[in-house]
Amino acid sequence: MTQSEWIPFGVDISVPSAARTYDYMLGGAHNFAVDRALGERIETSMPGLRNAARVNRAFLGRVVRFMVDRGVRQFLDVGSGIPTVGNVHEVAQAAAPGCRVVYVDRDPVAVAHSELMLLGNDDAAVVQADMREPETVLGSDAARRLLDFDQPIGLLMLLMLHWVPDAADLAALLTRYRDALAPGSYLAITHATSDNLDDNLVRATDAIKRSNSPDQMNLRSHAEITRLFDGFELEEPGLVGCGEWRPGGPADISSQPDMNMLVYAGVGRKA
Repeated sequence: MTQSEWIPFGVDISVPSAARTYDYMLGGAHNFAVDRALGERIETSMPGLRNAARVNRAFLGRVVRFMVDRGVRQFLDVGSGIPTVGNVHEVAQAAAPGCRVVYVDRDPVAVAHSELMLLGNDDAAVVQADMREPETVLGSDAARRLLDFDQPIGLLMLLMLHWVPDAADLAALLTRYRDALAPGSYLAITHATSDNLDDNLVRATDAIKRSNSPDQMNLRSHAEITRLFDGFELEEPGLVGCGEWRPGGPADISSQPDMNMLVYAGVGRKA
């Protein structure tokens, strides 16, 4: 399949997107020259950023298995991005066949490829929507078909919330998602932080600003990210560097210590 055949109608390939740039950083193939150029500028500004992307992906696998071990059999992955190896449904359904998964992303390329990947899988679906419209997400046909909101759900928002500006009232948005979840549900977040701000991170975020991408980073502190778990009880070890959240081995941690602390990770349980 040529690139022109898989580009959804209306996609502006002259403007980079967070989902496609992340796909490139993970070694994926569903990105455009403008995304690769931005990825290279960011990597040049902050060498080792690909390691941080890999560490976040490893966290996804750990946290899904953690939730499955605690009886969760349905997942809502908001800001799921472009499919690559080790997606939520692959991890969850390998651990417990029959797990149901709804992916959500606003990027049409991410949605188009998710649809292709999920063909024939009746227990997983994708919704094209903006996370800032919780009623659209929660009331979608896929969510109504696959998710039972009277039972625990694993809500994943990985490398997602730092793209939401303060003006969108992120805390209020998360309250609307939390209120839809049954007791025993879990929320997993990974979020880029300003706590370890250095010149490299400043240059990386500046590269994103100069790209004219509609996706712009909003770095937050440990205290600010912790507040996003309001209404949830943080599981041990709390909100920590992504590579430090219950690592299972060396592959879960970057050999560059600063890349383990670039993103905070945490999991909370709704009582």
